[in-house]
Amino acid sequence: MPEGHTIHRLAADYRERFGGRPVRASSPQGKFADAAALLDGAVLTDTEAHGKHLFLGFGGEWVHIHLGLFGKVNFGDAPAPPPADTVRLRLADPRSYVDLRGPTSCALLTDGEKQAIHHRLGPDPLRPGDDPDSAWKRISRSRTTVAALLLDQKVVAGVGNVYRAEVLFRHGIDPYRAGRDLTRAEWTAIWTDLVALMREGVRENRIDTVRPEHTPEAMGRPPRVDDHGGEVYVYRRANLPCHICTTPVRTAELAARNLFWCPSCQSR
Repeated sequence: MPEGHTIHRLAADYRERFGGRPVRASSPQGKFADAAALLDGAVLTDTEAHGKHLFLGFGGEWVHIHLGLFGKVNFGDAPAPPPADTVRLRLADPRSYVDLRGPTSCALLTDGEKQAIHHRLGPDPLRPGDDPDSAWKRISRSRTTVAALLLDQKVVAGVGNVYRAEVLFRHGIDPYRAGRDLTRAEWTAIWTDLVALMREGVRENRIDTVRPEHTPEAMGRPPRVDDHGGEVYVYRRANLPCHICTTPVRTAELAARNLFWCPSCQSR
């Protein structure tokens, strides 16, 4: 599932290609046909991301998109080819087109319905003005592990499995520690780091979490080879030696997701 930086990047891409201009809207698949007919010819006035939720604004109405596990967005330059019958929503203008396939959610919402989604999400490290204190209030009272809390979108929005594993490693925090056992200083450091890492993810369109002294060039090691790209410390490195201490990276299932950590660098 895409992490929050990808959704913020998509919001910027939609805005750059279609913002302020009328678009042709269609649903070749048919599942969004009625809403697409209402939007056809409307001007894309705004784009917004909150966690893993993307919102496309059309003058008071919003297309809400959640990609889920299988959703894909593909941009292209005009002229647009004939759409595949799997395309849920195509937006097009004389310069560009974009196809949305396989999202978990694609729905037309009112302002009120959009606000209801925002209200049930936690603060997003990529949204200016979002308050990490609201997340801290929940974390500091919780017996739940910090690893599970970071993936709870009601606590922190936009953090996925990669950022979860990597930020805990970077701060030497055992993923099984209870949220209430974190200090306020530790939470502030985690939030600040997430803001920086995820902003870089938006800029580079990939996740890199290793510090300069731990890059392949600095350490004389081979670069990572993975479909997700980016240099990481522990994510998907189960049984491989930790870059820092050479202890084998461990993995386990937690809250239905694979957890990765170094038992030495992240000791209790």
